[in-house]
Amino acid sequence: MSRPSFGVVVLTQGRRPEELQRGLDSLQRQRDVDLDIVVVGNAWNPTGLPERVKTLALPTNIGIPAGRNAGVPHVEGEFLFFLDDDAWLIDDDVLLRTGEYLRDHPDVGLVQPLIEDPDVSEGGHPGRWIPRLGARQRHTEADVFSVVEMTVALRREAFEAAGGWPGIFFYAHEGIELAWRVWAAGFRVRYVPSLRTGHPVIDPRRHSDYYFKNARNRVWLARRNLPTPLDLAYVGTWTGIQLVRWSAQRDGLASWWSGWLHGWRADPFEPGEDRSRLSWRAVGRMARHGRLLII
Repeated sequence: MSRPSFGVVVLTQGRRPEELQRGLDSLQRQRDVDLDIVVVGNAWNPTGLPERVKTLALPTNIGIPAGRNAGVPHVEGEFLFFLDDDAWLIDDDVLLRTGEYLRDHPDVGLVQPLIEDPDVSEGGHPGRWIPRLGARQRHTEADVFSVVEMTVALRREAFEAAGGWPGIFFYAHEGIELAWRVWAAGFRVRYVPSLRTGHPVIDPRRHSDYYFKNARNRVWLARRNLPTPLDLAYVGTWTGIQLVRWSAQRDGLASWWSGWLHGWRADPFEPGEDRSRLSWRAVGRMARHGRLLII
């Protein structure tokens, strides 16, 4: 059987050269796989990179999901792998085992590896890095319905069937929509913690517009994907949960409400984008695999 081949898209703004080099080094250490790598510079012209690494300079920062999408046509491979510039592969056979897993499980379209910070104790890793409700069972493989976007692998046909990343989101929650769309395309999404990738523990609230985009994109997620009245039930349930969480702390609440309102008022689709939502059949399939989309 041929070696697994990956088209690898590395996204960066050029602000973390040492971390970017670490990620590229970890890719070049991967054994028994064929890699076609492109570094996408979001408002940056990538320079000083290793030989045989392609570059794509975007004149402006078009956001994280759109930046990833832009890199896909520039790489070839049976599978796709997305790596943020501050992430890396811990073991030298991560992509080999990922390719073998996808070949052994043809019904799986997307794989989420374990993400960990080797400098942090086991209990110090964020619950958001475990793509499961309640952030439980960190080391147990399972079907999941969202992914942590910084390191993910897909079979190319699943990515194309899902329509790629939702570029309009700019950042926040794009991994939920991609996972839902992969499920809707007839594939499964699996969390496979035996595949280890690295990322430093960083507070996502460091972004000044974190609360705004977190709320706006959650509303857009429902409006873009869920049939009525499920979209209303999903947003209502999620809003109630968020308000309970904020009962003890109100930092960012005004920005969050602003994003929530904007999510309802603004068009959640880009011009010319497919406006079809998930079918009830797809919603039922996900429910049978463990996720009713009201939370």
